[in-house]
Amino acid sequence: MRKHVLLFLFLLNVLNFSAMAQNRTISGRVTSAADGSALPGVSVVVKGTTIGASTDIDGRYQISLTGSPTLVFTFIGFTTREIPAGTNSTVDVRMSEDTKTIQEVVVVGYGSQEKREVTGSIASIKSEDIQRTPTPSFENALQGRTSGVMVEQQNGKLGQGIKVRVRGSSSVSAGNEPLYVLDGVPLTTSVPNAGGAPTNPLVDLNPNDIASIEVLKDAAAAAIYGSRAANGVVLITTKKGTSGGTKVNVSYFTGFSKPTNKREFLNSSEYVELMREAAANSEEREGEPFWVEFNEGRLQRYAAGNADPLTYNTDWQDEVFQDASVNQVDVSVSGGTEKTRFYTGLSNSNQDGILINNRFEKISGRLNLDHQINDKFAIGMNFSLTRTKNFRLSNDNAFSTPMQIVALPPITPVIDPRTGLVSGALDPATGRPNTTYPVYYNPLLNAVDADFLTTVFRNFTNLYASYKILPGLTFRSEFGLDLLNQNENAYYGKLTARNTGTPNGIGVNAQTQIFNYNTNNFFNYNKTITDAHNVDVVLGMSYQESNQTANYIEGQQFPSNAYRTLASAADITEGNSSGTDYSFLSYFTRVNYKFLDRYLLGLSGRIDGSSRFGNDSKYGFFPAVSLGWILSEESFLANSSLVNYLKLRGSYGITGNAEIANAASLGLYSGDAGYGGTPGQRPTQIENPELKWEETAQLDIGLEYGFWNGRLSGEIDYYVKKTNDLLLNVNVPGTSGYRTQLKNVGKLQNKGFEFSLNSDNLVGDFKWSTNFNYSRNRNKITDLQGQIIEGGYLNRAVEGQPIGVFFGVEYAGVDPDNGDAIYYLNTLNPDGTRNRETTSDYGSAERVVIGDPNPNYVLGLTNNFSFKGFDLSVLFQGVVGNDIYNGAGTYMSASASWYDNQTKDQLRRWQKPGDITDVPRAYLGYANGTDASSRYLSDGSYVRLKNVTLGYTLPNSFTQKLHLEKVRVYAIGLNLLTFTDYEGWDPEVNTDYLAGNISQGNDFYGAPQARTITFGVNIGF
Repeated sequence: MRKHVLLFLFLLNVLNFSAMAQNRTISGRVTSAADGSALPGVSVVVKGTTIGASTDIDGRYQISLTGSPTLVFTFIGFTTREIPAGTNSTVDVRMSEDTKTIQEVVVVGYGSQEKREVTGSIASIKSEDIQRTPTPSFENALQGRTSGVMVEQQNGKLGQGIKVRVRGSSSVSAGNEPLYVLDGVPLTTSVPNAGGAPTNPLVDLNPNDIASIEVLKDAAAAAIYGSRAANGVVLITTKKGTSGGTKVNVSYFTGFSKPTNKREFLNSSEYVELMREAAANSEEREGEPFWVEFNEGRLQRYAAGNADPLTYNTDWQDEVFQDASVNQVDVSVSGGTEKTRFYTGLSNSNQDGILINNRFEKISGRLNLDHQINDKFAIGMNFSLTRTKNFRLSNDNAFSTPMQIVALPPITPVIDPRTGLVSGALDPATGRPNTTYPVYYNPLLNAVDADFLTTVFRNFTNLYASYKILPGLTFRSEFGLDLLNQNENAYYGKLTARNTGTPNGIGVNAQTQIFNYNTNNFFNYNKTITDAHNVDVVLGMSYQESNQTANYIEGQQFPSNAYRTLASAADITEGNSSGTDYSFLSYFTRVNYKFLDRYLLGLSGRIDGSSRFGNDSKYGFFPAVSLGWILSEESFLANSSLVNYLKLRGSYGITGNAEIANAASLGLYSGDAGYGGTPGQRPTQIENPELKWEETAQLDIGLEYGFWNGRLSGEIDYYVKKTNDLLLNVNVPGTSGYRTQLKNVGKLQNKGFEFSLNSDNLVGDFKWSTNFNYSRNRNKITDLQGQIIEGGYLNRAVEGQPIGVFFGVEYAGVDPDNGDAIYYLNTLNPDGTRNRETTSDYGSAERVVIGDPNPNYVLGLTNNFSFKGFDLSVLFQGVVGNDIYNGAGTYMSASASWYDNQTKDQLRRWQKPGDITDVPRAYLGYANGTDASSRYLSDGSYVRLKNVTLGYTLPNSFTQKLHLEKVRVYAIGLNLLTFTDYEGWDPEVNTDYLAGNISQGNDFYGAPQARTITFGVNIGF
C-alpha cells in the first residue's frame, strides 16, 4: 500500500512539474514612445493563437502561455509590434504612433473636421509643439511656426502690445488684428489704459492649458465668423480630460534674461571732443564768438560742476538694463471615467524685465469638466481665472522711459557727489532741481520714486449642453463669458517733479471693467449615405454683447512718499467716467459634402447684425464656397509608391471687418461746461445711417501633398484678398459744423503665396524632421478717393502704395567740399522721371516714397532631432524686405546738434574738404542733416535663432522605480542670435506710443527683445 501511495505522489509531482514547464505567466507594461504615458486597452495576443489579454488603465497586462512564443501588441493609431517572449517573465513595450493611419483632426468654426477633408486654408499648432518649448507668453507659440501669419512684438517691455497679421493688413482705419476665439468665446483684445501704450490682453492665457491653436486664413475657413473674419480667425482650444487613470503633470522652469543687443554710444573723451568741435564749427559759421564759451559752461554744468568734464565716464545703458530672472511652475491633473472627464491646471509665473522696474506676475487656474448624463445628453464647462500684475514703464515717447536715458551725456555722474542723490533729483536743501541736473530728465528718478502697476483679473467661462436628437443629429447650446477687471495705479513722487511739473507728487487711479458674453446655439447633422455620400451640416445662431465702463481720477500734492493713495492727495485735479457697449446678432450655416471619399464641397454663410453700424445697414451677409479633390484616392494614384496624398482645393468667399468705435454711425452729443460754468451740451459726431462693414473678398487656391509614404508633406497656397468699402474718416464741408465723417470709402488688396514643407529626413533610433514655412504678401491701396492719410513720423496711406509707406525727403549723403547734408531734388522732369540732382536746401527736395514697413516675406525653419531619450529642437524665424525708420536718430545720431549723447557712427563725421562720408559736419545748435529723411531709414530684415530646446527623457526602467510616468529635463534658449543689418537695438520693433495700421515700422527708443535661457523639468505620474 505504501508503495502505491509513493508511486502516486511521484507521478503527481512529475505531472505538476510538466505543467509548470509548459504554463507560465508573463507580465509587463505598455507605454507610448512619444511621451512615456501608459496605454490602456492595448491588445496583447500570443501569435498564432486566440490566447490574449488587454492592458489596464496603467498600461499593465498579464498573460499565461507555454513555450517561447511571440507576443503581438496592437492598438488603434499605433504601429503593431511583435516581441519574442523568449524565457522572460517581464516584457515591457513602447509603441509608436502610426502617422499613416491617424487622421489629423483640426478645429473649425463650431466643430471639427479631419484635416484631409478640409477645403479651406487652416494652419494648426498642437499642444505637443507648445509644451516642447514652454514659455510664459501665448504669442511665442505662433511666431515662425505657420505660413501666412506674422507676429511682431512692439518692444522688449513685458506685457506690451503685439502685432499679428494674417495674410497682410486688410484695413486702413479699422482693426487689423485677427479675431481670437477661446473655446467658443470671442475674446476682448482691446483694453484702454492710462499709460499711453497698448498692453497685450492675450498674456492672460496660460499656454500650458492649450490643446491646439488653429488659424483660419481664407474665406472658406473663416466666413462662418462673418463680419469679424477679414483679418483671419485664431481658434484656441483648451485641454480636456480623458477616461482612464488620473494623470498628474508637474513642470517647472527657471532662467535668466539679458538684452539681445546694446548700442554703442560715445564715451566721455569722445563726447567732449565732438562737442568742442561742433561748438568751434558753429562759431566759424557765424563769424562771432559765443558757442565755444557757451559749450564749456555747459560741459562743466553737466559734469556736476567739475572744471574737468572728463571726471566722470558713465555708461547710461548699463544703468537701466538688468540681468532678469524668470520662474514658472505648472501643475495639471486630468482623467476621469467614461461618463465624467476632467482637466484642471494651476500656473504661477514671475518674470523680471530686462529694464529696471519692469516686472510681470501671473497666477492662473483652470477647470474643464465634461459629463455624459446618458447616451444622448452631455454637459460641460470650461472655467479659468487669472490674475496678472504688470509693473509697467512709461511709453517710448516719455522722458521717463528707461531707454531715453541714453540721451544723457556720459560726463554726468549717476550720483551727484554734492547731494548723494541721483543726478537731476531735487536738492533737499532747496527743494529745487540741482543746478547741475542733466540736460534731460533722468529716468532713474522714476526707478526710485515712482510706481506704475496694472492689475488685471480675467475670467474665461464656457458652459455647454449637447443633446443627440436622432442618430447623426445633435443640438448644442453654449454660453461664454470673458470678464475683465483692470485696475491701474500710478504714483510719481517728489523726485520726479521735473518731469511731472508737480512738486509734491501726483497719483492716478483708473478702473476698467469689460463684461463680454455670448451664446451659441446650433444643430449639427452628420450622415453617411451608403458608402459614397457623406453630409455634415451646421445651422445655428449667435449673440454677443460687450459692456465697458471706465473711471479715472487724479490727485496731486501728497504730504510725503509714505502716502501714495488718492485719499492722501491734497488736491483732486481730475476725474471722469465713461461707458460704452456693442452687440452682434448672427445666424450661420455650413454644409460639407463628400462623395466617394475624394470629392469635397463646402458651403458656408453668416448673417451678422451689429449695433456699430447704421440703421440702413445693420445686417450683412458673408458667404463662402469651396471645392476639394483628393487626387490620391483616384485609381491612377491609388497604388503610387511616390504619391501617398495629394489634394487640390479652391475657395472664394466674403468676410467683414467691424472693428471700429462703438456707436460710430450715430450722431453724438457730449455734456460740457458752458459760459460761466453753466451746464450744456455740444455735438461731437455727425451721424451716418448708411455706415456698414468693410467687405473682403478672398480667392484661395491650394495644394496639399504627401510623398514617399508621408516622409515629405506640405501645402502650397496662392490667394488674392480685395477689401471694399474701407471705413475712413472723410473730410466734409465746414458748413456742416464738423471736420470729418466716418464713411465707407476706398479699396485695398493683398496678394500672396504661401509654402510649407514637412519632412522626415531620418527615421529609426535617430530621428530628424524639418518644417519650413515661407509667406510672401503684397499689399496695395487701390482707392482712397484722392485722400492722403498721414501716420507717425513719415508713414502715410496713399493710393497705389502699400499701407504705411515712408514718404519723405531722400538723403543723398554729404557734400565733400563743405560737409553739408545734401538731398535728392526728386522734382519731376518733363518726361515724368525724377530729377536726381542734389541740394543742400532741405525744403527744395520733393517728398517721395522712400521705404516700406511691410515685409516682402516672412519665414520659419524648425528642425527636430531625437535619439533614444534625447530631443533637440531648433527654430529660426525671419522677416525680410521691410524698412525701419529710427525716429530717435534725429537726436542720437544728429551730428552733435545738441547735447544728447551720440551713437559711435557720428565719429566718422566730415571734418575737412575732400572727406567722403555719410555723416555731416558737426554744428552745435544747428540742424545739419537732422531733418526727417531717409538718412534715418534702414533695412529691417532679420533672421533670428528664435528657439533652441534640448531635452532628455529619463528611461522608463528608471522612472518606474520611482512610480513615475515620465521625467524630462530640458534647457531652452530664446532669441539666442539675430542676423541683421539694422543698426538699432533690435529689428523687431514698432514703437509703442505710435503703433497702428499706418504708423508701423518706427523705432523711437524701443527696448530690445530679451535673450532668455531657461532650465526646466517635467514630471508625469
